[in-house]
Parts: sequence; structure tokens; C-alpha cells
Amino acid sequence: MKVLIADDDPVSRRLLASYLEKWEYEVTVAETGTEAWDTFQAGDFPLVICDWMMPGMDGPDLIRRIRASSKPGYVYTLLLTARSKKGDLVEGMQSGADDFVSKPFDHDELQVRLRAGERIIHLEHSLREAQQRLEQTNGQ
Repeated sequence: MKVLIADDDPVSRRLLASYLEKWEYEVTVAETGTEAWDTFQAGDFPLVICDWMMPGMDGPDLIRRIRASSKPGYVYTLLLTARSKKGDLVEGMQSGADDFVSKPFDHDELQVRLRAGERIIHLEHSLREAQQRLEQTNGQ
């Protein structure tokens, strides 16, 4: 499954990419929120992991744009940040994030959260296909 990582910190980016590639994800990285948005628009990324604080566009703004986009299919978004106060969690989730992981992240926790995201994406895809079959059946 394709995943877009957006993080301005090169060490975090490299660490995330390394884990995700080991878990057999197809990884694309962006250094800024603006670069991530451009990359997202040009590709197909059902999973997006983004840092909160990035130059150009922060993580919550990126997620708002993803939610407002007209691309088909559900995009599971995970906000990764050093912020850990309850208000930060609420703000991040209100931006449209599906999940929130605090830095420094635990790789096992990240993996299970991504697997949950995959299940949601697969369920949405199955529902969309079933709806299309139903519409074709009713249209005939």
C-alpha cells in the first residue's frame, strides 16, 4: 500500500521510511507541507503520515486540504507530533486526522495504528465496489 510521509526533520523522515519499507509499504517522502500537498495531488496515497509542525503548511492544514479534496477513496491520515497535551489531540483530530501518535513514536504502536488504517481503507473500498455493483444491477 502506498503511503506519503511529510516531515521536515530528516532523521524522523528516514526512520519512518525505513520502518514502513520494512513493513512492505510503498513510501514517498516530502519535506514540507506544501511539497506533501503537491505530491498528494499528483499521486494516489491512501495513507498519509504527517508531522504537525512543518514549513509552508502545517500538518493540520495539510489534512484539512486532503479532506476537502475531491479525490475518490478514503485517505487515512495519521498526525505525528511532539505535542502531547489533550488540547493538541483535540485540535489535531478536529482538523480531520484519523489518528494521533506522539513523538518519539514507538514503532510497534505505529505499526498497529497503520494496520487499523489499512482495515478502514479496505472496508471503504469494498463498500464502494458493492455500491457500484448495486447501482449497475438497479440500472439494468
